[in-house]
Amino acid sequence: QVQLVESGGGLVQAGGSLRLSCAASGRTLTYYAMGWFRQAPGKEREFVAAISRSGGRTHDADSVKGRFTISRDNAKNTVYLQMNSLKPEDTGVYYCAADFQLEVDTIPTTVGEYGHWGQGTQVSVSS
Repeated sequence: QVQLVESGGGLVQAGGSLRLSCAASGRTLTYYAMGWFRQAPGKEREFVAAISRSGGRTHDADSVKGRFTISRDNAKNTVYLQMNSLKPEDTGVYYCAADFQLEVDTIPTTVGEYGHWGQGTQVSVSS
């Protein structure tokens, strides 16, 4: 069983940056595709970005393209989400998720494909 712990959230002004981290324990992340999701108050959890097992492929939601970058360091068992040019609509709880994958290049993008979730970290962007 893999446990995920997010950190790095906080309050930032519009246009600012934050870097989220997701540290894993219990299992090596080498066999997991990883994703970031977010949930705003009163809304459903939505896909933000995902990265394949090797880190060779990534996929971003249209709403964050060009502003957010997902990356991973398998040696540190950690996944990151660099968020630049933040907007008030980026506000929400950000969740890290892991999906055990036999395929090296698969990038899951839906909530139902991920079997392991962190507790989330709050990101608030003021205008």
